[in-house]
Amino acid sequence: QVQLVESGGGLVQFGGSLRLSCATSRSIFSINGMGWYRQAPGKQREWVATITSAGSTYYAGSVKGRFTISRDSAKNTVHLQMNSLKPEDTAVYYCYADTSLRYWGQGTQVTVSS
Repeated sequence: QVQLVESGGGLVQFGGSLRLSCATSRSIFSINGMGWYRQAPGKQREWVATITSAGSTYYAGSVKGRFTISRDSAKNTVHLQMNSLKPEDTAVYYCYADTSLRYWGQGTQVTVSS
């Protein structure tokens, strides 16, 4: 099993920045890939970003150039740096980790005011 604990959400103004963190209970090198989804009120959950065990990164078009996913292997933590935030980025952000199963964090709220 993989336990995921997220942190770093909050309220920020348009154009501001936040950094989300996702700490895992296992070495991130034992995990195939990790990343983030988000779900806005009344909308389906959508993929945001992924970092693979090899360190490759992938982004949804809506966040590319503004968000950066990275990892700290010493702390078994994945980060999502979010810059130039917009009101449409408002959502609950969920960390995930893939092994033979997909595990989810509890979610952290990000609210961007206009």
